[in-house]
Amino acid sequence: MSQKDGPTVAVILKGWPRLSETFIAQEIAGLEAQGIALELWSMRRPTDKARHPVHDRVAARVVYLPEYLKDDPRRVFSAWLKARRLPGYAAARAKFLADLQRDRTSNRVRRWGQALVLAAELPDTIERLYAHFLHTPASVTRYAATLRGLPWSVSAHAKDIWTSESWDVREKLADCAWLVTCTNVGLQRLRELAPKSSREAADGQDKLRLVYHGLDFAHLPPPPPARPPRDGSDPADPVVILSVGRKVEKKGYDDLLNALASLPAALHWRFEHVGAGELSDALKAQAASLGIADRCVWHGGQSQKAVFAALARADLFVLASKKAADGDQDGLPNVLMEAAHQGLPLVSTQAAAIGEFVEDGETGLLVPPAAPRELGLALGRMIADPALRRRLAGRAGEVVRTRFSYEAGVEWIASALQGRRVGDTAAARAAE
Repeated sequence: MSQKDGPTVAVILKGWPRLSETFIAQEIAGLEAQGIALELWSMRRPTDKARHPVHDRVAARVVYLPEYLKDDPRRVFSAWLKARRLPGYAAARAKFLADLQRDRTSNRVRRWGQALVLAAELPDTIERLYAHFLHTPASVTRYAATLRGLPWSVSAHAKDIWTSESWDVREKLADCAWLVTCTNVGLQRLRELAPKSSREAADGQDKLRLVYHGLDFAHLPPPPPARPPRDGSDPADPVVILSVGRKVEKKGYDDLLNALASLPAALHWRFEHVGAGELSDALKAQAASLGIADRCVWHGGQSQKAVFAALARADLFVLASKKAADGDQDGLPNVLMEAAHQGLPLVSTQAAAIGEFVEDGETGLLVPPAAPRELGLALGRMIADPALRRRLAGRAGEVVRTRFSYEAGVEWIASALQGRRVGDTAAARAAE
């Protein structure tokens, strides 16, 4: 069915657009380029002031669900009146009540209310539902799909895998048509959480699939010319260290600041950060207490254009990921691949799936997570050795270009959304 005939797939998102989720926007734009007619249903309105260019390439209509049911009670009540007449209402309500028994929270009730609105307002052309994130978006999608008697699928990423209850994962895997996830470590975690009976589709195929996000090279700026061979010896020309990421616990910025403070006084550097987050004030206060505030520049949330400008003027890229106290952790952050594509050497940690891309001593330097001393040593080594930076950056860029193009994954997802179970295709092989 063509775009003019109406959308055939409803994509359910936690928020749209979001600066921190360019990988989702990139996939959606890629699916549209593959001819998939989409409609976006967002569980909350945007809070970011800027947009990325990729958001403007997406043509799909966007519908916002009520973020809180009390915000639009008439819409929710009207949806309930319509949804309760749907053939799948009894089965969907039973699933919701079973979940509520194990998760007695207002959040669970809110997802049921959002699902009622989604099911009641979906166009008749919709043939399939597709959720990004296994936690709350998949809950709304699961209930709505049952209400409408439609197949649904889900893309799992990071926090949603590591913080979801095992019973919730099992229930969703039993119901969905298929699931894709963006890291091998996430895939193995899902296999551990769910029994084989939950992972097997009606046709006998495994419902779980590894699909790396990758990069859309056609819409990225070219890497800048060779960078100057700064070595930290000139106070007037310091080595620029960049990190891009949300200021949240799992990104390890507290460890990074401690590592920066441990660098030898003879090394001259400047740290730049791009990204918003709840720990902004705490991190700035920490930098001041460590005596390095005058070397730290905090840019806040920025557009993709500003992010790539920051990548162009930097000398090395660092990401100090670790597991948060609540179990949340990164998958394989796309920003590492973006930095490598732009010719930057990488310093990161052995957390989550980072090792699926960064190989210590080959494509970057890796240290244990939550280890500021080791991180400081790696940064000091990289700052003082421009030849090492050049060698590691060259190899990382080569790996990105040969292994992490996004086309293969988008092709697989597009085929699956069209109802074609894809087995041994070129796209599927490239994603593994």
